[in-house]
Amino acid sequence: MAAAEEVSDHDHLAQKKKPLSDDDKRRKKMVPGGLMKATIRPGGGESTPEDGDQVVYHCTVRTLDGVVVQSSKSEFGGKGIPIRQVLGKSKILLGLLEGMPTMSKGEVAMFKIKSPLHYGEEDCPVPVPSNFPKDDELHFEIEMIDFFKPKVVTDDLGVVKKVISEGQGWETPREPYEIKARISGKTCDGKSISSCERTEPYLFTFGKSEMPKGLEMGIGTMTKGEKALIYVTHQYLSESPLLPLVGDFEEIHFEVELVHFVQVRDMLGDGRLIKRRIHDGQGDFPMDCPLHDSRLRVHYKGMLLDNENSVFYDTRIDNDGQPLEFSSGEGLVPEGFEMCVRLMLPGEIALVTCPPDYAYDKFPRPPNVPEGAHIQWEIELLGFEMPPDWTGLNFRSIMDDAEKIRSTGNRLFKEGKFELAKAKYEKVLREFNHVNTQDDEEGKEFLNARNLLNLNVAACYLKLGESRKSIEACNKVLDANPAHVKALYRRGMAYMTAGDFQEARNDFESMMKYDKSSEPDASAAILKLKQKEREVERKARKQFKGLFDKKPGEISDAGSELTNEGADAVDKKKAADQKEDDDSESPPEDNDASPRASWFSRLWPTGRRLFTALGVNRCSIL
Repeated sequence: MAAAEEVSDHDHLAQKKKPLSDDDKRRKKMVPGGLMKATIRPGGGESTPEDGDQVVYHCTVRTLDGVVVQSSKSEFGGKGIPIRQVLGKSKILLGLLEGMPTMSKGEVAMFKIKSPLHYGEEDCPVPVPSNFPKDDELHFEIEMIDFFKPKVVTDDLGVVKKVISEGQGWETPREPYEIKARISGKTCDGKSISSCERTEPYLFTFGKSEMPKGLEMGIGTMTKGEKALIYVTHQYLSESPLLPLVGDFEEIHFEVELVHFVQVRDMLGDGRLIKRRIHDGQGDFPMDCPLHDSRLRVHYKGMLLDNENSVFYDTRIDNDGQPLEFSSGEGLVPEGFEMCVRLMLPGEIALVTCPPDYAYDKFPRPPNVPEGAHIQWEIELLGFEMPPDWTGLNFRSIMDDAEKIRSTGNRLFKEGKFELAKAKYEKVLREFNHVNTQDDEEGKEFLNARNLLNLNVAACYLKLGESRKSIEACNKVLDANPAHVKALYRRGMAYMTAGDFQEARNDFESMMKYDKSSEPDASAAILKLKQKEREVERKARKQFKGLFDKKPGEISDAGSELTNEGADAVDKKKAADQKEDDDSESPPEDNDASPRASWFSRLWPTGRRLFTALGVNRCSIL
């Protein structure tokens, strides 16, 4: 029995072993005497290449009687370009794969390799040159020029970086950052590229193809102040206006110093809302930014993007020199303003260019800002305070704070800022995951509050037209309490919005089953459900009328029977329905009692997208 256990443990350890790489499998082909080494010139230092290192070397292949059959050196007919490969990634002859890790920098060695360990290897991954004596034992003279841990930028090793000196921080350039860099270039044989030689740094915008593609890709891995050597092969040497490369180059080695870069962010991805950092702040991006709900203090100057850049507000002048203070996530400043401030560091100054729909077209507009105006803000983030941590607070303090946040969410909901309202409710729900109640009374209060928040999240999702997510939020309540009447009602309305009429009917009927007092609300909802089912059926009949009435060979267009008169009637019905929806809006729950608004106002479900099958846009809420 003990022996069986021992075998089992051994098998378990064997399963946990790291699987062999292709090179490791090839190394098993090594045979005694198949690879011999003689040092011609010793190198310097004791370090040798390892897997993952880039090796830069010259290779000359001779027959055993000294005839050169292949070489990278120009004096033996080669291009004079050193070979550059990454151990463990590049396709390398088996004998060299074993031999080069024994060499030091600057060393010259002769390897005597039998055929099965060079091009004669079975399934050799390296293409065999034409007329090559692959079946002969050969001498490979290797000069190890350099080796180092590279940054592999492209999988095909067409762009590889060697760090000369480290930079500051961890942030690297991305589109559309503004870059300032010193750049010089040399060919593989050490000749300077004249177009790269200049004393002043290059200034360019990342991602605009102003530099060769491979060079820009390498710079995209650098940090501020870093110096690096970037190896770029011919397929990545694209044409560029700022650094034209005259000639057909196999490879260029660019020496780059990333002097500085300006963080420029396309906040929407369409070039309309742009944040440009014009003065660095303190700290590390983005860890030290006010990403979450915070109390912020900023100075800002607002300008119209007109010919004169007219200033319409300056806190240093128009606010008695006092900064603007506001809490993020509460819709107290224009959306574009807040999006950009949340990505600033304390002390940073940024220039923000904002389109009308993210500036004042959806926010109370200053009197001297015309409708549809594009805005530019110069913003300085003086500092911010994070919201209080609930750690160590007693239950009552936590619930009071949660109620304040929920009330803020309700205000945002009433103002039509459903995304912001949802974020407030979800914030409390996340924090609730770390709250422990001490007795049944606290447990009941906590459960009621959590149910209320989930139903308010469901209401927000309906307003945002995401009925499926609204159903998921309701399920979080119903999974724990299947008889929760309000959750059944809201889920039923969400099902009706999604067109799942039978599921909606089941929820409304369950309401009456669990709570007789909810019968008027459920009956009214079922009546409305029947109306919607009839509308869908009527529209489907009109749309497909005559489709199957034609003779064989005749074509009937679905929906062609819908006359202009019928279309006008549908439009009028849509308008009436929309007015009905607008009149029926109400805020999310402030307590856990069933709603007591008029039955008519409670019949309609929420969401921007209502009844896709009908093509009618509605918006309502419990």
